[in-house]
Amino acid sequence: MARPEPATAGPIAVLFGTRPEAIKLAPVILELRRRGTPTTVITTGQHRELVDQVLELFDIRADHDLRLMEHGAGLDQILSRALTGVGELLRERSPAALVVQGDTTSTLAAALAAFHARVPLAHVEAGLRSHDLDLPFPEEMNRRVVSMVARWNFAPTEPAAENLRREGHAGHLEVTGNTVVDALQHIVASSADGPMDPAQAVPSPYVLATAHRRESWGAPIERISLALRDILEARPELHLLFATHPNPAARDPVNRVLAEQPRARVVDALDYRSFLGLLRGSVLTISDSGGVQEEGPTLGIPVLVTRAVTERPEGLKAGAVELVGTDRDRIREAALRLLSDPAARERMARAGR
Repeated sequence: MARPEPATAGPIAVLFGTRPEAIKLAPVILELRRRGTPTTVITTGQHRELVDQVLELFDIRADHDLRLMEHGAGLDQILSRALTGVGELLRERSPAALVVQGDTTSTLAAALAAFHARVPLAHVEAGLRSHDLDLPFPEEMNRRVVSMVARWNFAPTEPAAENLRREGHAGHLEVTGNTVVDALQHIVASSADGPMDPAQAVPSPYVLATAHRRESWGAPIERISLALRDILEARPELHLLFATHPNPAARDPVNRVLAEQPRARVVDALDYRSFLGLLRGSVLTISDSGGVQEEGPTLGIPVLVTRAVTERPEGLKAGAVELVGTDRDRIREAALRLLSDPAARERMARAGR
């Protein structure tokens, strides 16, 4: 049975809450507007300062800020507040469609709200699967549910589309490529190589690291940090820049392990423009970020992924990224192998480009 169309057809609404969502939806918003399509931009207010920085890069202004975030809110609180807030806005504004991206809790809430309000849903970056509901948590479950209710699933790659076909999803399916590439090209074209904050500078050669996955909070991030300290001790010419996450469970183990290492610099979350500049200048990146698995290869930077599984297997198959988990010895050995083999790093760089 076909889903009913909304009673009134307003503009296309585009919703995001986190910086990665804003980055990947900004090119979609710009293209909709270039084509003269009326759009409404909605933010849930999760990563307010970081999202504002992204919107400034793309000259986009949010039409509605739901201001849903509370300090220390858990997944249940985020989900319930977002479901209520987005649902009220959809019923009030009656958009022609709602566009969401990825797999965050706000994306799940918006998808459910759209389903309840009978607003057609478009899912950007659909079809990513690790095939393990616990990894990443809770994103794997989120994106499966969003795909179920989406009328349009926009898969970044053919393997992602094949996941959706195997699951038997109805509705329109399109392979579009990854919008992070469009975002990177836009930023590079708008002089992303300009000067960065001197406080964020780090001598070359350096490794760039991040760690924020919920399933890695605590002991796994401590093991990652210990491996990074081992790498610095083995390579006296090397420096490290670690961009931490604001949550103490992710940040505190990093500070504790690396505090006394003079060639390690631990900084708070960077604005996206500065992060891209530092990523482009790194000799190697070690990260559990889904976005970095895409950004690093796009910029020709080898990435060691500190996860047990990844929902982005294309980089692995191409040889642009390597999965190393959170084992201290495995991370150290993989990094030292690559650092001592410029030809291997270049092969990974070429595979990504």
